Amino acid sequence: MTAAMDELLSILDLEQLEHNLYRGRSPKLDWQRIFGGQTIAQALVAAQRTVEPERHVHSLHGYFMRPGDTKVPIIYQVDRIRDGGSFTTRRVVAVQHGHAIFSLEASFQQDEVGLEHQVPMPQDVPAPDTLLSQRELIGKFGEAVPDGIRRYWERDRPIEMKPVMLEHYTSREKLEPKQNIWIRTTGPVPADRATQAAVLAYLSDMTLLDTSTFAHGRAIFDSDIQAASLDHAMWFHRSHPLDDWMLYTQDSPSTQGSRGFTRGSLFARDGTLIASVAQEGLIRLKRPPAE
Repeated sequence: MTAAMDELLSILDLEQLEHNLYRGRSPKLDWQRIFGGQTIAQALVAAQRTVEPERHVHSLHGYFMRPGDTKVPIIYQVDRIRDGGSFTTRRVVAVQHGHAIFSLEASFQQDEVGLEHQVPMPQDVPAPDTLLSQRELIGKFGEAVPDGIRRYWERDRPIEMKPVMLEHYTSREKLEPKQNIWIRTTGPVPADRATQAAVLAYLSDMTLLDTSTFAHGRAIFDSDIQAASLDHAMWFHRSHPLDDWMLYTQDSPSTQGSRGFTRGSLFARDGTLIASVAQEGLIRLKRPPAE
């Protein structure tokens, strides 16, 4: 268990203040704002605390409204919208400094047997053991990696990633807006479904928005781009252990109106489709492109 992974599990253990009211904290890091995946995961944990344990999250939809302040706690207010015969629905609002910074709605269902199919995992993707880690990529490409990306890769994080395509990180070539990334936690995740869903939600916010910049030869770390997640949706298809590499396939059908839209699928190494993700984010040029 790495220190960063231990810290992630710690911040997901929210403090209960009152009925339907919880408090979360952020890691002690020098980040300018709270990582969106943290807010998603903590809001999901708050919702889970009010749901019968035999019902598991099958979908969530969230909106980011303000950047989160890493220096103060986040208060999560849970609204028990409905407890139905088959589904449970919860709404969660995350509050800092008296203002909502994020809202989430999540739906929960007990496991049922029914029709089942899934799309296959891409077969032409190199295995994670054949790829370099992000720290190894820094050593290999050195100054070819932009400063913003290098600083991001050098951080001690609870998630390890191995990108399949490297051109985006080392050039400004206009590329097809899709990518494959192998991703895993840097330590074991408890076997309970609620914690695994929260960790999966946390890591689902990583790298997704950046895919919408590929077609333009850009990156969200560029100094003239203002980037931020606007919303996040996730569907949990199948329970699967998270102690091994997962393939995160991503594509961006559209970027327009200073917004980028990206879709993602998370596959276990054995090809099991674990979850699907969709996100739209702000991709705003701080100055107009040259004529």
